[in-house]
Amino acid sequence: MIAEEGPRSRHRRETDRASSQTPAAGALDLSADRARALELTPVSRETLDRLDRFVALLLTWQRRINLIAPSTAPRIWTRHIADSLQLLALVPDARRWVDLGSGGGFPGLVIACALAQHPGAKVHLVEANAKKAAFLREAARVTGAPVQVHGERIDAFLRKAPVAADVVTARALAPLAALLGYAYPLLKSGACGLFPKGQDVESELTEAAKYWKIQASLALSRTDPKARIVVLRGLEPKSRPPRH
Repeated sequence: MIAEEGPRSRHRRETDRASSQTPAAGALDLSADRARALELTPVSRETLDRLDRFVALLLTWQRRINLIAPSTAPRIWTRHIADSLQLLALVPDARRWVDLGSGGGFPGLVIACALAQHPGAKVHLVEANAKKAAFLREAARVTGAPVQVHGERIDAFLRKAPVAADVVTARALAPLAALLGYAYPLLKSGACGLFPKGQDVESELTEAAKYWKIQASLALSRTDPKARIVVLRGLEPKSRPPRH
């Protein structure tokens, strides 16, 4: 008789399988990808040191929890680090950021590493998944980045006294129509929205326009010629948007 596999055993098996698909940190030669990323988004020596520590930590934790798609690990510097850093050039004077659904730290933790030398800089990372929130706290400790991790749902975070923000961002969180619903409390208070999107951004904007009056522009991505960054500076609701 074969015993039925319990939820805990099944979860362990699935976790082990995901981890086995990600090369160990020491097995990856990231030098070429790192150099390419730094060409796309140059940073100071101090910021680079923080980012090196962050990448090493992420690849270690990736063997236990899924922080990035395993297939992107060999391109972590261009696919994730540079893709996050490019947002800084769009709002060079911004110091107060809120990153919704921070996951493995993109873009929020990377942005915080770059802002660590600026007085008054603060990045709020909102992540409901307890394991990912624990990773973000450890990454903040290891890098010394000026972040505050909020281990809770986005709606719970926003129900509190509002955080003053210059920028609100989210990466791979939800379709734009729903994403704007999450970000609206911060956007209506004057924050600029920066939302990286893929090649379907035009259709997402068309769908979002059914529910929102949008004042936005599209910035080219430095890391993907097909991708765009939605730069949003004005938003008013037309009707209730769909929930993601």
